[in-house]
Amino acid sequence: MSTESSSAPRWKYDVFLSFRGEDTRKGFTDHLYTVLDDKGITTFRDDPELQKGEYISPALFAAIEESRFGLIVLSQNYAWSTWCLDELVRILKCMKARKTVLPIFYDVDPSVVQK
Repeated sequence: MSTESSSAPRWKYDVFLSFRGEDTRKGFTDHLYTVLDDKGITTFRDDPELQKGEYISPALFAAIEESRFGLIVLSQNYAWSTWCLDELVRILKCMKARKTVLPIFYDVDPSVVQK
């Protein structure tokens, strides 16, 4: 008999990866995504061709809600992006009761992020 509850949520993604593309996409984030994928960890990251607009698309919000963990790559310009901050707010809201958020400080001191 399985010890898991039949009402336990089934996640589409293990990890939602939030990052500032111009800071980390072509280096750190691509490498991190590849390592997670190689380990069989289903990870959502936005498409570089994703339409940038004033608001985050409903599909992106859905991916956040369908992810078990939030992995936030906090970089030099992360907090300057309205898009990133909107993602972060949604991640924290969704993760508050049922999931985990893990920060990665990339080329930025944690004390700077606190400000």
